[in-house]
Amino acid sequence: MTLTATPTPGAKLLTPSDHALILIDYQSQMSFATQSIDAIQLRNNAALISRAAKGFGVPTILTTVAEKSFSGPMYEEITSAFPGQALIDRTSMNTWEDANVIQQVNAIGRDRVVLGGLWTSVCIVGPALSALAQGYEVYVIADACGDVSAEAHNRAMDRMVQAGARPMTALQYLLELQRDWARTDTYELTTGIAKQYGGAYGLGITYAKTMFGAHEG
Repeated sequence: MTLTATPTPGAKLLTPSDHALILIDYQSQMSFATQSIDAIQLRNNAALISRAAKGFGVPTILTTVAEKSFSGPMYEEITSAFPGQALIDRTSMNTWEDANVIQQVNAIGRDRVVLGGLWTSVCIVGPALSALAQGYEVYVIADACGDVSAEAHNRAMDRMVQAGARPMTALQYLLELQRDWARTDTYELTTGIAKQYGGAYGLGITYAKTMFGAHEG
């Protein structure tokens, strides 16, 4: 049989309207012991995905564990992207076991969830495996997660991928939501986020626009 290609995106690609983002335990106490990723890079990537989700209208759940009594506040880079949004504080290490979180998941009503947070081997593995067991598609933003060691992070990612989760990166998440530079309504949003949080890629955008007036579209 001869295949016929068509200019259409694959069904496994994310769109702003087909998933919910859950940001988990980006808190001071959790960060102190995180060694698998530099703290500055982690905060940068958390800010990138937060602003991408906010800008593209992706419903986002913000959740903490023992915020007042032990773990401290969520990163300002995240909360500033969602001004006024309430945080769901939990006692359970597994976000998916918290009734208030699940109430929001059901209210959003999307069968894909994207996860980021601390630590990969505990607070991301728990909801990832639980959501997969209930039939959800699960994506994990690997470089917006961290753990007490590289080994802990990598084995957690392996475990989730083996169970069916799909790994991705923070910049990939942003660009997958945009996907086509001809989408002019979100062009400035995407390039603006990339310039601020996209590392060397963002520098490249700034250079091209400043020196040559370049435009991706």
